[in-house]
Amino acid sequence: MPGTLQIIESAYRANIEEQDDPAVWFTGAIKGGGADVAVLLGGNAVNYAVRGQDAAGLSFGGRRQTQPPRIAEDLSRLIARGVEVSVVADDAADRGLEPSALIDGVRTVSRGELPRLLAGYDRVWRW
Repeated sequence: MPGTLQIIESAYRANIEEQDDPAVWFTGAIKGGGADVAVLLGGNAVNYAVRGQDAAGLSFGGRRQTQPPRIAEDLSRLIARGVEVSVVADDAADRGLEPSALIDGVRTVSRGELPRLLAGYDRVWRW
């Protein structure tokens, strides 16, 4: 499993200005360029993999976000393109998320499995 593992732990950054997460977007862009890439969601970013999210009513003061983030859908598209997306199961459980709440195709890994997972990649990038 060579290639690059993108660890995303900081959630919802830049979502006021943009409709996507920069790290998720970047992963799709480099996959489109032929990169061998995978994603590991940890910390608060495990929320990205929850199915059925809807931020359509998002607004800040008088400013409405007309293109709200649809990060779970972005992750589903990555999975459809062959990007392995994993979630740290312990982080999801700490936030009260059941495995059944996650989008299809997401793999769960325990904290104990992380050293072996990380060792399987040539590069590990943390966002």
